[in-house]
Amino acid sequence: MWHLLDDDDESFPSDAHKPAAPASNVLSLFGAPEDDGPMGWQERALCAQTDPEAFFPEKGGSTREAKRVCTGCEVRAECLEYALANDERFGIWGGLSERERRKLKRRVV
Repeated sequence: MWHLLDDDDESFPSDAHKPAAPASNVLSLFGAPEDDGPMGWQERALCAQTDPEAFFPEKGGSTREAKRVCTGCEVRAECLEYALANDERFGIWGGLSERERRKLKRRVV
């Protein structure tokens, strides 16, 4: 019978006495969130974890579900900034519809 957890087996060195790798080594392998580039915020967006159809409703469809998701999103500002800078014409971006983004742009200009 195999005794994989038995420390007496000399053919397999025990890892129990090795110090744990510091967490910074793991972050350096995958990159810290701050080092993810100009579009990296999209990976942290809550909408990336939900149904994308909610963010692109049919004409006259409800935007309520998408806007609810946006209210708790940590990258909402980056999302809205991207939509405004790239003149996104469709969908909910940063918690605002296309119509709301147009109004916002008019107020700023």
